[in-house]
Amino acid sequence: MVPAPRPPVDDDGAVAVLPVLFVPEARQWLSTSSGRIAGEGYSWMQAVHWVAGSGLYQPRRHRSHGPRSFGPTTVRVAQELAALFPCRPGIEYLVRRTGLSERSVEYHLGMLREAGLLAWIVKGTRVSGGPAQASEFARMIPREFDVALGIRTVQRDEGAPAYTRAASGIAEAGRELMAKLAKKASRKVCKPRSKTSSKAAARGAPKGAEQGVVTAVSDEARCTPMQVGTSASSTTGTTSFPPESKLASGVSKSPTPKKSGGKAGGRRKLNVVGRRFQLARELTQELDWLRGCSVPRIAWVARNVADAGWTVTDVRGWLHLRGEAARVRRGSGLLAVLLAGAETVLDTPAKRADAVEQWRGAQEAARRHRIQQVRARTERYEGDWDAPTSRAVQRQVNEAFAASFRPKPRAAAPDTEALPQVSGVDGLEDDVVAEARAEARQRLMVGDTSLITVAVDAMGRETAEQLYGTDLVRRALQLASGARSSLMTYGRR
Repeated sequence: MVPAPRPPVDDDGAVAVLPVLFVPEARQWLSTSSGRIAGEGYSWMQAVHWVAGSGLYQPRRHRSHGPRSFGPTTVRVAQELAALFPCRPGIEYLVRRTGLSERSVEYHLGMLREAGLLAWIVKGTRVSGGPAQASEFARMIPREFDVALGIRTVQRDEGAPAYTRAASGIAEAGRELMAKLAKKASRKVCKPRSKTSSKAAARGAPKGAEQGVVTAVSDEARCTPMQVGTSASSTTGTTSFPPESKLASGVSKSPTPKKSGGKAGGRRKLNVVGRRFQLARELTQELDWLRGCSVPRIAWVARNVADAGWTVTDVRGWLHLRGEAARVRRGSGLLAVLLAGAETVLDTPAKRADAVEQWRGAQEAARRHRIQQVRARTERYEGDWDAPTSRAVQRQVNEAFAASFRPKPRAAAPDTEALPQVSGVDGLEDDVVAEARAEARQRLMVGDTSLITVAVDAMGRETAEQLYGTDLVRRALQLASGARSSLMTYGRR
């Protein structure tokens, strides 16, 4: 039961009794806090010990999880904060210094804020793909502490905020308590020792009378008797001492040797949690859109498929069937959506093997498609003439080629009139023939045989040889016949 507040008295030095101590989240910032900034870590630790001993702050009144009281562990976290200036502790730093888990450190920091002992100056953030920014706190002394001990404060600068006020005196009734808090603040609260080692030693000690060996010395008698005036032998039986030759090295064999925890053949078998983390680590390495994600978070997302015995290959086969997104903003959230109900759909190893085969077939088809694209790009752009990069220039070039090689319209003639026969190229001038052969040779070097093959189809091979030459026509026909074979590709020497 929390004591009710006492009625006020006329004596200014009396110490008041406070009913409750709690600061809501909206008032846990420096600008909204009702306390005052502690001048140094020593005076702040006095307020911390007062909150721990008063019992006015109970964490479980305001939440259903976390620590049950403001105890020594919270004081140990406060000791680490008191040594920092500025007070900008990282979670990993406090975990390393106190030996607590990350979640426990966050719990105790929240308790210090709710008790009015800490106030945010800057709240830390976590940016995806970047370093985490630590929060910066101000060490505060709650107003309830000043009221309970009768501490008088004064605002030295009228234009300054209220949290900059300083202590100017203390009531007589609070001096004795302040002295006790000063002694507590000067001492360091250490981590309690574990009692498992002493208990294990007591359980592992054999019975000397039954085993015939020397028993362990109890806590009350830790010294060897000097045998002055009395006998050191036991009335229940004689004690056998080993010879000095066996004690020369200081090592003796235990009557109950310990068994090795590891297997002789290699690694020990992973448990359920180990398999989850193993699958999560492999997923972050195999999938590009999971790079940089937290392995524990991925292990929690993939816990169902990991417990069902899935491997990273099975997961990739399921993702192929499920479909992946082209743009990923939060990898762990997308993986949670894609893996929802996967263990119930592919509930047998045969179904998972079928999904993996489909995924591998798709991978092989994609690989062949990339090879064909690279080959086509190489055949198109590997030559003496480089295609223009501008789309406008490409359009003009295509229009020019289309206009040059477009078939000329023929005049309409009656059905009974016969088409004129092509007599040859005797009527062409020499410079025109030379220009046509040069153009055909240039296009033939880049693999384009359409100019010569069209001439052969339209005028015949003899007339085409008169126009372009026998050598060019033969090479063009060879290339045209080889282009239809899958065993031949174009390239530069």
